[in-house]
Amino acid sequence: MKFLIFLGTVRDSTPPRPARLGLRVAKSCLSCLQQNYSDHQFELIDPLDYELDPIFKPQFAYAKGKAPQQLNILADKIAAADGYVMVSPEYNHSMSPALANLLNHFASSSFAYKPSAIVTYSAGQWGGMRAAVGMRTFLAELGCLSVSAMIHLPKAQEVFNEDGSIQEGEDESAWLNYYGRTFNQLMWWASATHQYKEHVNPNELVGDFKTSPTQRNAP
Repeated sequence: MKFLIFLGTVRDSTPPRPARLGLRVAKSCLSCLQQNYSDHQFELIDPLDYELDPIFKPQFAYAKGKAPQQLNILADKIAAADGYVMVSPEYNHSMSPALANLLNHFASSSFAYKPSAIVTYSAGQWGGMRAAVGMRTFLAELGCLSVSAMIHLPKAQEVFNEDGSIQEGEDESAWLNYYGRTFNQLMWWASATHQYKEHVNPNELVGDFKTSPTQRNAP
């Protein structure tokens, strides 16, 4: 199966220190996944690798074949993925605007009927857990419901090195076990949805809203 790890920060300045703390967290997730689930494919999606126009226009709003190539490539990756890992800091008790902005560029149908895992972090003691509450609603609306176990990483700068490895003095096995609770759930649900979709097409079973927003309305 294929999984995308979305990094939810574009902040490349100090303070806070160290810059792009989230990159350490995302790399640690990538390393853990590659190490423990080597039969699957994982890719880190960094929003700084994508030039998003200052005036918001999602990929699906362009005429066919007219969207920026980078957006088309990422749209194909999202559609082909079997699950997602969403890595976000906490801004004002909410998820990262950078992550929301990136995800909002793509149709929810690309994410639908696949699981996701929430990973939040902070330089302080709360680990971004308040952002995770809102992320559940956001991801549910996209259709990639988050698994029940979440990963919260307080004082992440004291846990991870720049390459995502665990710092000396930390209990690496304890951290891997903590990650494993969430990622094992992600793998189980991804496998279940992947296999079931081979027998039942969810888009045909549920029906897509393609004609008018009023299709959502009650009779």
